[in-house]
Amino acid sequence: MRRDAVIRGLVIYFGEKVEELLEDALDTPFDATPHTLKILVIHGVGEGPLAVSILIDRKEILPGCGSTGKACTLLMGLIYALNLAYPPPLRYTFEVFQKLFLELDGTKLSPKVQALKSKLLS
Repeated sequence: MRRDAVIRGLVIYFGEKVEELLEDALDTPFDATPHTLKILVIHGVGEGPLAVSILIDRKEILPGCGSTGKACTLLMGLIYALNLAYPPPLRYTFEVFQKLFLELDGTKLSPKVQALKSKLLS
């Protein structure tokens, strides 16, 4: 649950919309038509997440991810393996995933990500 809060907070910190990365749904049939690259979190009534899966091009690619943090990790792996582009509305969030968390090409940071890195290291 803490990793979920950190991921949601990171998206909000950069002024991006959480709904662009995570889709929260109740335990009901879900229409995935408007989504191209997203993490689906299904909740029961008054409960935590029942299921977490990854949606790519309106299809559930990886069901049963277990948690939002694990789904983000698997999503980054899928993006690299399938050579997909990051969604533009989540540019800074995915830059943090790539350059700060995975330490890939971490020398070239945008000013927003550099400011976050400085705050985290101080």
